Amino acid sequence: MDVPEIDVDELRRRREQGAVLLDVRQPDEYESGHVPGARLIPLPEVPDRLAEVPAGETVLVICKTGGRSRRAAEYLRANGVDAVNVAGGTMAWIEAGHPVDAGGTS
Repeated sequence: MDVPEIDVDELRRRREQGAVLLDVRQPDEYESGHVPGARLIPLPEVPDRLAEVPAGETVLVICKTGGRSRRAAEYLRANGVDAVNVAGGTMAWIEAGHPVDAGGTS
């Protein structure tokens, strides 16, 4: 399945406009550093928590480097969600010098 992708600079622009960001890493990864405002739903839980994903709007999906988020975006798109993968993931976000939050889930 073809999944649209954006880079971290586009992610920053979209987050400033209020876009929803879903982080599909494990809780310990998320707690060690995540994009501010990202919602945590670990990849293995996405099917069971599909109802928590906003319908009717684009959902940006991120992980550590882009692999898990691409799989999650594929699943979401197959289930009617306009999901977009963030290429390079949280590592690219950090390397670009963008702000990072640490700690609990949101």
